[in-house]
Amino acid sequence: MSEILNEYGLLLLVGQFPNGPLGGLALTLILSVMGLALSFPLSIAIALCRMSPIRPLYVASTVLVYVVRGVPLVMFVFWGYFLVPILVGHSVTAFTAMICTLVVYQSAYLSEVIRAGIEALPKGQVEASRALGLGYWRTHLWVILPQALYNMVPSIISQLVSLIKETSIGYVISVQELTFEANQVNNALLTKPFEVFAILVTLYFVVCFVLTKCANYLESHVTRKRSPKAVVQRSIESDSIFEG
Repeated sequence: MSEILNEYGLLLLVGQFPNGPLGGLALTLILSVMGLALSFPLSIAIALCRMSPIRPLYVASTVLVYVVRGVPLVMFVFWGYFLVPILVGHSVTAFTAMICTLVVYQSAYLSEVIRAGIEALPKGQVEASRALGLGYWRTHLWVILPQALYNMVPSIISQLVSLIKETSIGYVISVQELTFEANQVNNALLTKPFEVFAILVTLYFVVCFVLTKCANYLESHVTRKRSPKAVVQRSIESDSIFEG
């Protein structure tokens, strides 16, 4: 394994960069972060539509979520690869097609995380907002979403972990991410598939393990901040500030 890492370690980490296109683990992380960031606004919109009292919005968003969650990701990858060029009127890179696929696919899953976070908040939040004269959309945008998103940070990081693993399917359309580069190394060596893919598994495990630990830490932090004792303590501190 050490010989493989010495010879091909840089290829697995950054692809052919700087003498060629960026790839490997670096491209995997870029795909994951961009896919999550670009799908985030769309997932919020879908979550709000799923909870909307307007029937057409609810039906359309529900159908979208169930269709996306009911179809394997690899099918969306192929659809994105062949459909995106037709929609935009010219050819696109495999990277662009993969990003478009991840945005559509991830938005459906992330919207359910956001919807669950919103529904987990006490109903009194909505009732208090309505009592102040705020409508449905302003209540969710100004009052509910900020609190829900804070509580959902650990879950969003967990979605990032899932997304990192899902980018591996990009190799079927020749996106030069980590799995693609590992396959290139395996084709070059031919006689050491176990060692090559053991290194691949280790890289995925290390990255996902670190992010999972971060998610666990943030979850415990959010739980402590939202505990009744912490709320009372912040209230006491706030009162003491005003009294002072």
